[in-house]
Amino acid sequence: MSANLACEVHEGTGPYLLLVHGMLASRSQSLPNLEALAKFCTPVTIELFGHNQSPSPDEPEAYLPRNYVKLFDQIRARLNVERWFVCGFSLGAALTIRYAFERPDRCIGQIFTNSNSAFADQKTQAMWLSGSKRSAKAIRRGGLSTLERMPHHPRHARRIPKDAKEALVADSRNHSPKGIALTTEYTNPNAPVREAVKKNQVPSLFLFGKYEKRFQQHRPYIEQEMPLLDLVECEAGHPVNMQAAETFNEAVREFVQRLA
Repeated sequence: MSANLACEVHEGTGPYLLLVHGMLASRSQSLPNLEALAKFCTPVTIELFGHNQSPSPDEPEAYLPRNYVKLFDQIRARLNVERWFVCGFSLGAALTIRYAFERPDRCIGQIFTNSNSAFADQKTQAMWLSGSKRSAKAIRRGGLSTLERMPHHPRHARRIPKDAKEALVADSRNHSPKGIALTTEYTNPNAPVREAVKKNQVPSLFLFGKYEKRFQQHRPYIEQEMPLLDLVECEAGHPVNMQAAETFNEAVREFVQRLA
């Protein structure tokens, strides 16, 4: 598997911070944050396979979370740094938390927002696994029009900055139905890290969007079971970094500067 993720290193001052978007999003998810983040760190945005500018490998193994851990660490190595910060949103959070769990010596700290993908229980994960092939088949058959009907497609986003939404929608036209289908079949159902967080060794910042009803059930578990955790409650739903950008940016600044 030789495919690489689309990656952009932005201008900034300070340690590198990897930013990983959610399902059907793109690097544009970080648009409301980049200017503020650049004042105290160097943002690095990537795009998952099948999303916008990243390729869509044919091999299912490329989409497994363990491969993303390897790819993230290859990016770190190319930047020629021993340690960095990682930050994930939604599905991206499941991948960055896994990276921090498997490569704690490479992380100064980790940041994550609401992620049903990361904290799904065994029952939910089993349901995803059983339905993933059917969902993937529908995506392959229906193409971009099927993606646009999905509730988490950016065209349905509300209460996020206009420029970010427009950029996300524009990027979504470049998504690969094949790549998204493989993500649905192999990345998402294998993404949960619920039990692994009990062994967390990396200082962690959880930006909790308190208005997402579906995710509220996970907050007590995360607070009770995850060591080295700081939690900041945000006036936001699922897209925390976009709906509560100022709170997100300030909390990340304090966290990064304290640890760096």
